Amino acid sequence: MPNIKSAKKRVKVSETKAAQNKMFNTALKTIIKKYMIALEAGNKDAASAAYLNAVSMIDKAVAKGHMAKNTAARRKSRFTRLLNQMA
Repeated sequence: MPNIKSAKKRVKVSETKAAQNKMFNTALKTIIKKYMIALEAGNKDAASAAYLNAVSMIDKAVAKGHMAKNTAARRKSRFTRLLNQMA
């Protein structure tokens, strides 16, 4: 345990940030799973809505530094291709 006041604060801040990062990553995975489930179900309307949520969340992940830009582009491309194949 740190003894210095600023070090104590850094520990507390890093725990808070780690919790926020974990919540964001969990939410991202959940949204992606919902999109994949909608695709498997064959429901075009639900898949379109889930697609918009997934792409939006992926863009936020890139902005926050949770995901690399090329990884995000690859995933969005795959998701778009899967949605278009449904039609």
